Amino acid sequence: MQKIETITPAISNSVLELVRQERMKSVSVREWKFRLMGYGYRVMDTDHGEVIANLRKQEICAVPADLLH
Repeated sequence: MQKIETITPAISNSVLELVRQERMKSVSVREWKFRLMGYGYRVMDTDHGEVIANLRKQEICAVPADLLH
């Protein structure tokens, strides 16, 4: 059985850094979202905006608005 890890600020910061790097490499938002899936992350729509989550739908951090364009 796998241990479910708690999302800490350090984890959020490292994930956000990866998300930003992958967005810079991507031509479109669609490609960026596809690339994130390869790392085990996804962009999810929630009631409070779009967030980065793992594939188990555990929210990690909010998506900065500048990355969605």
